[in-house]
Amino acid sequence: MSDIKRVRNFAIIAHIDHGKSTIADRMIQICGGLSKREMKEQVLDSMDIERERGITIKAQTVKLNYKSKDGKDYILNIIDTPGHVDFSYEVSRSLLACEGSVLIVDSSQGVEAQTLANVYQALDTNHHIIPVLNKIDLPASDVDKVKKQIEDVIGIETSKAISCSGKTGEGVEEILETIVSDLPSPQGDQKLKLKSLLVDSWYDSYLGVVILVRVIDGSIKKGMKVKLMSTNQEYEIEKVGVFTPKAKDIDELNSGEIGFIITGIKSLSETKVGDTICDSKDPIEKPLPGFKPSKPVVFCGLFPVDSSEYQRLKDGLGKLKLNDSSFSYEPESSSALGLGFRCGFLGLLHLEIITQRLEREFDINLITTTPGVVYKVNKINNEIVDLQNPTSMPDPSQIKFIEEPWIKATIITPDEYLGSIIKICQDKRGIQKDLSYSGNRAVLVYELPLNEVVFDFYDRLKSITSGYASFDYEITGYKEGNLVKLGILVNNEPVDALSMIIHKEFAQTQGRLVCEKLKDLIPRHNFMIPIQAAIGGKIIARESIKGFKKDVLTKIHGGGARDRKRKLLEKQKKGKARAKQFGRVEIPQEAFIGVLKINKET
Repeated sequence: MSDIKRVRNFAIIAHIDHGKSTIADRMIQICGGLSKREMKEQVLDSMDIERERGITIKAQTVKLNYKSKDGKDYILNIIDTPGHVDFSYEVSRSLLACEGSVLIVDSSQGVEAQTLANVYQALDTNHHIIPVLNKIDLPASDVDKVKKQIEDVIGIETSKAISCSGKTGEGVEEILETIVSDLPSPQGDQKLKLKSLLVDSWYDSYLGVVILVRVIDGSIKKGMKVKLMSTNQEYEIEKVGVFTPKAKDIDELNSGEIGFIITGIKSLSETKVGDTICDSKDPIEKPLPGFKPSKPVVFCGLFPVDSSEYQRLKDGLGKLKLNDSSFSYEPESSSALGLGFRCGFLGLLHLEIITQRLEREFDINLITTTPGVVYKVNKINNEIVDLQNPTSMPDPSQIKFIEEPWIKATIITPDEYLGSIIKICQDKRGIQKDLSYSGNRAVLVYELPLNEVVFDFYDRLKSITSGYASFDYEITGYKEGNLVKLGILVNNEPVDALSMIIHKEFAQTQGRLVCEKLKDLIPRHNFMIPIQAAIGGKIIARESIKGFKKDVLTKIHGGGARDRKRKLLEKQKKGKARAKQFGRVEIPQEAFIGVLKINKET
């Protein structure tokens, strides 16, 4: 039985690319978690896409044995968390499983938007925070300036801040010594009934569902019968283990420790993240508070370019869902794009990663429709409908008003880009809430509609600030908006895949852009094709594609030529009208892709 006073549970938090995973590597090396041969860079980033992009997507845990300088043995449970806003739900649940956080700030970049978001989450969880200034080996490193920034922007005392370099390993041992001396040990009692928190779960093709648990009181042993309190289901524990970072089987997990259990569960839907696990023979009365469930906020349609790949797309989504319960999908059909799925994501990076994994791991060519958010439609009969897809919008005569989600955005930028950023935020219907300074960097707080952010806000922000601005947001709630459904008609037929919900102010400009783009991308037919943008029954923009003209009059000359010419032209006119009535306009895939790119370019 391990002594709970010698256990330290902590999360590593930081902005993207400030060196969390590299410092975790050095800690694993110092504690001997892996041999020199097994060690590789970013050892906790196991997915190809994580290693390639240099970002952490899934939080990872590792248990290390550390001998401090005074000769005492400690157990360190590290959780390496993601830094990107789309995966902040991973951060929040990692923090609830720990008592302290190691806050890493790049000493050459300073405090960024996600640094703030993660620190506030850690402070809300009553964490003890150890500030660490990383990358001191870089020539641009300015430790004193960044210390002052941490004090000004975050409000954390930095007199004990540790300077280190994840790359060279300098200062990492000092971080470990500070963890064992300053961070509190977990609260818990080995002698009480079993009470443990389900931190995460994922699917393993050999073992079934693997459950990551944090034991609060009591202990979990192999062969024990446990109950999941949210479903009231009972299971027998087949395996108990920890990650060192390799999976290692052990006999029991004691209070204060983090590890995994395998119970023979085959479906991830049975394991709700944040659930309480207790002893089925001696259950506890009250479950733990748990976590807020992660809800998709951005929706879009995914369609295979080749309709024969539909089944492969369905299987691919099913497999990705096994390891990522935060995204949702349901079948959808479109007259233009065929069969596909309506998918929900936590944000645009999440969307990008899922589509990239589908294309890479399952070899599927995809068309992604315009991303949209969830609107709340308040109908005249006081019914409130959640609307993800513009095609299922109720009749306008039934709608009282529509609400859209709003966010609180924090943007940290060098001073010289401030004017351009304020202009973008105003163009996107933003409301300025706060503006403060730390040295030559401005911290800007805006309220913005999420719909305006999901298209291209992040890309534009990065391009006008040469990549120096950082951006973080949290959803604050819903507000009423002057929103309309913009429909696109080609040859008087609505094209559902191109319809969108948009603010009335921008509808005409957007409608004109789409019509102009389609005019360039749809090939000419034998008849004229009208392309229209409409709100309800009102046409707000129009373009026409001229039909091919066949000269039927060249061979007519001699007597009565005039009457014969007139008859032939009338016959041609009737033929064109008939072709227009019954002829199908083939809209090529490039036309859809071109229209979906409009939002990135405007």
